[in-house]
Amino acid sequence: MSERGPFGVHERPEPGPEPRPPAPPPPAPPARHSSVAWILGVATLLAIAYITLNTLRTEGPGSRGLDAGTPLPPFAMPLALSSLTGDANVATRPGSGPEGQRPACEVRGADVLNSCELAERGPVVLAFFAPQEPCEKQVDALEAIRPSYPDVAFAAVAIRGDRDEVRRVVREHGWKLPVGHDEDGAVANAYAVALCPTITFAYEGGRVDGTSLRLEGESTLRARVERLRRGP
Repeated sequence: MSERGPFGVHERPEPGPEPRPPAPPPPAPPARHSSVAWILGVATLLAIAYITLNTLRTEGPGSRGLDAGTPLPPFAMPLALSSLTGDANVATRPGSGPEGQRPACEVRGADVLNSCELAERGPVVLAFFAPQEPCEKQVDALEAIRPSYPDVAFAAVAIRGDRDEVRRVVREHGWKLPVGHDEDGAVANAYAVALCPTITFAYEGGRVDGTSLRLEGESTLRARVERLRRGP
């Protein structure tokens, strides 16, 4: 509003400094994830870790089995029901394993499951399993047809797991086919096995015919065995 100045006229007061614009509001704090989402995320990671640790796995590729036409990788391992202990021998030649280790094909005995020895006996049907119901059923099916084919080398390999638990399973099921214990998973890795049941089929001499990655019934198994007996 104008006021009377000292010279008897209405004067406008000298304009004061321009008012400063209001300061901008402080930036909003970064959005925080809700505690529910955080808990769900942690729970998911824990579930993945549990599944990884409790599923049959190897350090190599996922389950695909051996390529048809390739030779059976050599191995020698303790039989589960024997007193022999230790990791499987997968050495292919002198010096290819730990110092002083002989090639796997040369390691034989009453307490040893040896792939080279199996292939010398005839066609090979080799099942990989863990103490789980579907895997045990597959070995049951092999045991059921085994007496019909005395010229075929049936065997099973328990991958890792507790040795006493493997022995319990073998005894409870009454399996007569030889069952080896692959304590550190080296044989499963060599045979590209990451799940069970898995069965490797090979002709006499050890040339691979193929691999089954699912639970096979007795009729299908008999057909595969007859094919092996006819030869490549």
